[in-house]
Amino acid sequence: MQSRPWAQSGWLRSYYFVRAVFSIAWIAAAILLNGQSGPVAVLLVMYPAWDALANLVDARINGGLRANPSQALNVAVSTITAFAVIVAVITSTYAVLAVFGVWAILSGLLQLYTGGRRWRHYSAQWAMILSGAQSALAGGFMISRSFGAVAPTILDIAPYAAFGAFYFLLSAFWLFITAHRKADA
Repeated sequence: MQSRPWAQSGWLRSYYFVRAVFSIAWIAAAILLNGQSGPVAVLLVMYPAWDALANLVDARINGGLRANPSQALNVAVSTITAFAVIVAVITSTYAVLAVFGVWAILSGLLQLYTGGRRWRHYSAQWAMILSGAQSALAGGFMISRSFGAVAPTILDIAPYAAFGAFYFLLSAFWLFITAHRKADA
């Protein structure tokens, strides 16, 4: 019978892989639909809404929202962001980029905290910590670009999603390798 950390490591591996696949699909859709206002608006709302759902499911599987306060807060922040994006889409692309920037900072710091909290139980959290830190930095960059002269597009957000996909894949791969090393030992 597997111990709880071993089973949770398997969950995290699958979770990180699904998060990466979603981000890659989102990027592909963003590239294909760039310039089509209706579909782009849906994609822009979908990204933080997905993050809220993913954090909710992960927190519930790992002991619930009370046991995972950073993820509970991330669910709230991402949900509020999805609604803020709806308002921002109506306002301007500059507003959308600013909303994504603020969200990237907040969700990145919360992801960094979650990775730090999980560090002692699971490997591969260093990638989640790096991802959270980079997300916060990217958020600052997006906010600065939201004051620029060139109108932002969804393609200004796609690199942020790409780095997220990279870190999720890296974490899933690292957990896979760790599991095989433990099985061989």
